[in-house]
Amino acid sequence: MAYRTTATRIERDQVLREHILDCALQQVAEHGFTALTMSGLANAAGVATGSLYRHFPGKGALAADVFVKATRIELNTLKEQFLAPGKASDRLRNGLTQFAARAWHSRQLAYALIAEPAEEEVETQRLFYRQAYATIYGELLADGVADGSFVVENIPLTSACLVGAIAESLVGPLSPQARANRESGLPSESLEAVTRTITRFCLRALGAKELTQ
Repeated sequence: MAYRTTATRIERDQVLREHILDCALQQVAEHGFTALTMSGLANAAGVATGSLYRHFPGKGALAADVFVKATRIELNTLKEQFLAPGKASDRLRNGLTQFAARAWHSRQLAYALIAEPAEEEVETQRLFYRQAYATIYGELLADGVADGSFVVENIPLTSACLVGAIAESLVGPLSPQARANRESGLPSESLEAVTRTITRFCLRALGAKELTQ
């Protein structure tokens, strides 16, 4: 009986923790890490501020967990494209197209994950997940070398270069200024133009014979 009571309490705590994280992720998706506060989150989640501190020691740890939750979704979604059947060059093209489209669909969140200044704990996770992205790019590049799609001499270094270049290329189009320009009706780059440029750059850098039109 005691074991069952303890298990039930743990399950309730896990459910509450996920609820808090979901609310925090929603706030970051709407306003970025800067706007995330413990008191504001407590109100949004419908819990006492003290309850937050039972699950997260401070905003840094909370923000880092939000980053991890959101980034894992993007990483796993990209990995699914990279592991799909077909030539590596096609899988890369499809993965980049979907990655950019998802960023466009939630520009504030994408910018927060890629470039928004945040707590040290978030920066630590950014470095870790850059390597995680490089790993799945590396696996795709190895497939591409094997099927003749790519010509790559140093797969780990090239993978790191791709991750950095893709992230950096999205910072400007996803930035607060770019979003403000779009909302004001000022000229701004389209999703199609950005995706086409990124894809062509990557395929050319990899010596791919098939380039997007």
